[in-house]
Amino acid sequence: MILLTDIEIAQNSKMEEIVEVAKKIDLTIDDLSLYGKYKAKVVKDKIEKTQKGKLILVTAITPTKYGEGKTTVTIGLDDALCRLGKKSLAVLREPSLGPVFGLKGGATGGGYSQVLPMEDINLHFNGDFHAITSANNLLCAAIDNSLYFGNPLNLDPDSITFARCLDMNDRALRSIEIGLSSAKEIKRKEHFTITAASEIMTIFCLAKDLEDLRGRIDSILVGYTYDKKPVYAKDFHISGAMVTLLKEAIHPNLVQTLEGNPVLIHGGPFANIAHGCNSLIATNMGLQLADYVVTEAGFGSDLGATKFCDIKCRIGNLKPDAMVLIATIKALKLHGGCLDENLMKEDLNTLEKGLCNLEAHIKNLLKFKVPLVVTLNKYETDTLEEIELVKNYCAQKNIPFAINNSFKEGGKGSLDLATKVLDALEEESNFTYLYEDNIDITKKLEILAKEIFHAKEIVYSEEAKQKIALLNSIHKNTLPICVSKTQYSLSDDPKKLGNPTDYTLHVTDIVPYLGAGFITFLLGDILAMPGLPKVPNYEKIDCVNDKITGLF
Repeated sequence: MILLTDIEIAQNSKMEEIVEVAKKIDLTIDDLSLYGKYKAKVVKDKIEKTQKGKLILVTAITPTKYGEGKTTVTIGLDDALCRLGKKSLAVLREPSLGPVFGLKGGATGGGYSQVLPMEDINLHFNGDFHAITSANNLLCAAIDNSLYFGNPLNLDPDSITFARCLDMNDRALRSIEIGLSSAKEIKRKEHFTITAASEIMTIFCLAKDLEDLRGRIDSILVGYTYDKKPVYAKDFHISGAMVTLLKEAIHPNLVQTLEGNPVLIHGGPFANIAHGCNSLIATNMGLQLADYVVTEAGFGSDLGATKFCDIKCRIGNLKPDAMVLIATIKALKLHGGCLDENLMKEDLNTLEKGLCNLEAHIKNLLKFKVPLVVTLNKYETDTLEEIELVKNYCAQKNIPFAINNSFKEGGKGSLDLATKVLDALEEESNFTYLYEDNIDITKKLEILAKEIFHAKEIVYSEEAKQKIALLNSIHKNTLPICVSKTQYSLSDDPKKLGNPTDYTLHVTDIVPYLGAGFITFLLGDILAMPGLPKVPNYEKIDCVNDKITGLF
């Protein structure tokens, strides 16, 4: 038996022309801006912002460094719903070039549960990330230009919070010094974030329309004057130019699954740094075009799902109707103390111990009062005894359980999951937020620390305390909060596996994302610009006679 790689499966698949795919969700060629035969932007006017379709959120337990297959499961579930005759649509995030060439690889699913054309989606997809990077760095150039020409806004260079970005993993840019080319320039410390962690990306993904996008850009907090007055992006008269750079990118992208079902892909914020969800515009569009919308939120439920509920749903007035929690045998064994080199071997002892992580995520998600289904994303190395152990555990907890095998079988491998999700959708969703708007941001963090991260206390650095005090003096405490922390643990320490409790959370810094509409708390050692691994993915990738090899 010949085992094909993801890219070989994709390249051997026959795609439908995107105009034909669009018809499945009642879009005509007049609703599209074509990017060749197989990609388009949806430029349909008058997309309502009220939810009509059923919204299904896919999330996961605390992942391993290899990921647990959220995108693969999301695509498989969507394909399965379409196989069952449902008008379903997957709505996903765009991949970042940093992980594509770094450790994780692409983000278009895997095996027979993929979106196409996978090479185009993973590389430069319709120019969206380029537009976001350009808009971000135009504002940065304007800030330093203003400093160069006499600093008319009296901006304190040491207070500047808005940084340059680049869609690449490049650790050398984490801390730099700029303004060195002439004596007239203001020399100052600067740093780059990866584009997926930039505030422009979060604004892009939380804006309701082009008008809202401009208002959010206006509200970006750039820094403070020497006498501690806030300086905003609007003070540089740049919002119109930034919106101009984003006016095409703001339209969602239409592609297809291996099974020819339509998929919207738009925006791509990281979940360990930003809020980890696709654009609100694409989600709203999907809920108008389909009866069922399947979407995913990045990393474990403590990051992506929590932010989806408390940030995206709050800002966009959305209500999830069902949630799917993904577990894998290898991740559960890792959380039970299994060594990396033994994860593919049967080990019922560590698997049983690692169920504490699944239990923690189940308890966390049930707090949002949305019907929940647990699915086991199946690998070839999973044994019948291991699968039965997880299945019995869910039965004891009275949680619906399904095996997902879409990597190997496509939509057919997700039919069990799709049936369980449809059953869950028969229940009423009593969706609720974890905290109210009008409480102090530190109180909001305390609620998350207790209810989601299971910490005993929070310790703030002096820098964080000073920034919170300054922020409280200029801004009302009505914004949700975004916690930036490691994805490899429920805590802020990647070495604390399983279900850590009775520990201390460490707030090292805060970043006001006033344009995006939330306040970010940085916990532990979190980096907004990742680095490349010792053996990066780019070493495996090649292109000969226009045929790409080695791209996951």
